[in-house]
Amino acid sequence: MSEAKDSAASDGRRGLGRDGILLFATRSARMFSYGFLSVVLVLYLSALGFGEGRIGLLLTLTLVGDAIVSLFITTRADRVGRKTMLVAGALLLAGAGLVFALSGDFYVMLLAATIGVISPSGNEVGPFLAIEQAALSQILPDERRTDIFARYNLAGSLATASGALVGGWTAQILQGSGMAAVESYRVLVFAYAGFGPFLAFLFFFLSSAVEAPASTIAAEPRGLAGRFGLGKSRRVVAKLSALFSLDAFAGGFVIQSIVAYWFHRRYGVGPGLLGSLFFGANILAGFSALYAARLAKRFGLINTMVFTHLPSNVLLILVPLMPNLPLAMAVLLARFSISQMDVPTRQSYTMAAVTPEERSAAAGVTGIARTAGASISPSLSGLLVAGAATAGLPFIISGSLKIAYDLLLLRAFNARDRKKSS
Repeated sequence: MSEAKDSAASDGRRGLGRDGILLFATRSARMFSYGFLSVVLVLYLSALGFGEGRIGLLLTLTLVGDAIVSLFITTRADRVGRKTMLVAGALLLAGAGLVFALSGDFYVMLLAATIGVISPSGNEVGPFLAIEQAALSQILPDERRTDIFARYNLAGSLATASGALVGGWTAQILQGSGMAAVESYRVLVFAYAGFGPFLAFLFFFLSSAVEAPASTIAAEPRGLAGRFGLGKSRRVVAKLSALFSLDAFAGGFVIQSIVAYWFHRRYGVGPGLLGSLFFGANILAGFSALYAARLAKRFGLINTMVFTHLPSNVLLILVPLMPNLPLAMAVLLARFSISQMDVPTRQSYTMAAVTPEERSAAAGVTGIARTAGASISPSLSGLLVAGAATAGLPFIISGSLKIAYDLLLLRAFNARDRKKSS
């Protein structure tokens, strides 16, 4: 294992190495599938005859299920095997996609959404991100972590953008050729399921260098924190988890599928234009992550997270207040151009704040906290967006709560960041 680790570190100094390239490839493929699904998912559920209340409940339980599955997988990945758990996650993605495509029964889909991996937001769900972050942190030098995470997030954003564009226009073209709307969306859900076996195939080729070093793995974890794979880092992980869950709860009001549905209802925007809108949004978000790494080196990780996030949240509040479609789209795009600059810095800070042997668990627990927080709000957002007078409230609530999160984060961790910036 030590030889593999030394080889990986040597590759990391020169470039990504084979494992790094594979992890970038799996991130890109996964986010492409999340991108096209998120544009049409709520439209698909609506076409199946589900009301906004049921759709919101389904989205909420989708994220709750993702949190439970991810917690189980990520907190065992370092002991059972990171590669094995990544393959398991890919198979869960495939299973959930197949059930959504083949069944129109609400309760069957609810069960599949709870057990499997479905992304209603276009963002990461499931166990993948936490394990991949830990693996990347291990095979690359610490001084390159923030920069590599920025590029890793750029790859994901470009893939999400491409998926949104392809998904939106595929549905539009299929409908234009005479296919019923629900069937055009079903084609994309089948395609989503197909990405599961493809991801499992890619994960199979990862080397042993991505696995946690055997000498650092506790034989038998004790206590609640131990069962989550945490020891020395449990306090900082608990604080980060509480704050990240607030941010995610706020973000759950405006997940990509809900925003797409809001534009569709308010302005009659079709799937093709929606795909183009989110293509542009995710392109802007992806490239902004590269600037985040440069800012972090100068101002620190926490300052970069907070002072790029605050103005993006003000812009989010302004979206439903715009008087017409072009202005609403322009403000949303402006928001996306800076909204994701906190992501690579947040990920890098989490990896820097914990011990190396607890990185999978720490990323998993903080990721689960985010998923759990985000799982509550879509059901509320679904009810709000259904009413003419309340349709814009999800944007306002989300932006306001995110501003509160930024200020709390700055207060709690800014002093500590002076030692962790990288």
